[in-house]
Amino acid sequence: MRALLIMGPTASGKSALALALAERIGGEIVNADSMQVYRDFRVLTARPTVEEESRAPHHLYGHVNAGELYSTGRWLTEAVSTIGKIVARRGIPIVAGGTGLYFKALTQGLADIPAIDPGLRQRL
Repeated sequence: MRALLIMGPTASGKSALALALAERIGGEIVNADSMQVYRDFRVLTARPTVEEESRAPHHLYGHVNAGELYSTGRWLTEAVSTIGKIVARRGIPIVAGGTGLYFKALTQGLADIPAIDPGLRQRL
């Protein structure tokens, strides 16, 4: 599965570049920022504006409640599924963000680790 990857530090112009590319080549933007997944943090995380999101399809932005647990594994599952759907309709996925672990997971996979017992997590 192929995708364009745009990664860099905060305020380096990743979102603007992704949007310009998406508009030019008909791409669809897939979020790779661990904070921009949260619904209520649009301003705090400098998530694309509603107007920017209307100019090109945006995926995995603002789809998680603030109190919800969200992991790199969950992001990877959602990102791979989203990228697959974009490719299936002959779109061009543009993965943009600054969370290095997300890019590492996407390009190299995640280490096999056992599932965490929810009861233990609750007690801790």
